[in-house]
Amino acid sequence: MIKARVTVTLKNGVLDPQGKAIEGALGSLGFEGVHQIRQGKVFDLELDTSDRVKAEEDLKAMCEKLLANTVIENYSIALL
Repeated sequence: MIKARVTVTLKNGVLDPQGKAIEGALGSLGFEGVHQIRQGKVFDLELDTSDRVKAEEDLKAMCEKLLANTVIENYSIALL
């Protein structure tokens, strides 16, 4: 079994309204000096394989087809 973490974030230049809302909320809570917050998603997965190359290929396909909108999002894969 292989464990993996996929992190999905918006590409630079894509507006991030949730990040802006979080930035404003932190400021109103007294956390000053916090800027450029980008919100993202994290997926933790377990795959029934011991083949790391196949796992990475499958994870890449999952990201391209479902987990990330590759027009506006980047993703990174970490095998744990």
